[in-house]
Amino acid sequence: MREFVGGIASLARGFAYWRRRPQLMARGLIPAAIVAVLAIAGLVSFGVALPGVTEAMTPFADGWPGIWPSVIRAAIGTAMLGAALVILAVSFTALTLIVGEPFYDRIWRSVERDLGSGVPDADYGLWRSIRDGLSLVARGAGIAAVAGLLGLVPLVGGVLGFVFGVLFTGWLLADELASRALTARGLDADARRELLRANRARVLGFGVATQLCFMIPFGAILTMPGAVAGSTTLARSLVAAGPRQGVH
Repeated sequence: MREFVGGIASLARGFAYWRRRPQLMARGLIPAAIVAVLAIAGLVSFGVALPGVTEAMTPFADGWPGIWPSVIRAAIGTAMLGAALVILAVSFTALTLIVGEPFYDRIWRSVERDLGSGVPDADYGLWRSIRDGLSLVARGAGIAAVAGLLGLVPLVGGVLGFVFGVLFTGWLLADELASRALTARGLDADARRELLRANRARVLGFGVATQLCFMIPFGAILTMPGAVAGSTTLARSLVAAGPRQGVH
């Protein structure tokens, strides 16, 4: 539990940079706002079309008696909406990091300098950011599919889908946000995964807290600069802790 809380504290330390570097952090709102407008437009369009989609998917229910057609369509609609929210969260993060590369690079470097020991110099770069972003979206789509299927479970499906989505999407967000600071320290993808798995509770604490902040209205825009700063402190704490059998 202490490690999970430690992950949440990393995000809180990221938010603290609003006080220390307000102008720098404010610039990080620009790409987040641009992507958020597009994401909200897509989500609203999806929500408007959702009743028609669920009806088209369930023609077999037209002859069912009473409220059962509405029940099955509501369950499918809820599952699809939950899956859409998962995809939206990972797509927002991936696209915002790509669009805002120059802004978030400055935030990351500023945090590294403030915390001492210089800025790691292993190259990250735009193309690596794009590749990691595409990987994030692909993995998010898989999580969305599972969350959607869990949402179909009678009675408890909504809760199961929500918890699964928050936990696994939180893990993906933490992985993606921390990848810059970890890669700059010379860790390849395999070493990053080993490090994250060895500190699973701390990573989940950071990722779940970030995901829940994203779910607050306008929270994704306001959270993104703090999440970038916080992920840098998270990465430093992970490297300091190391995997149980050492970083390779």
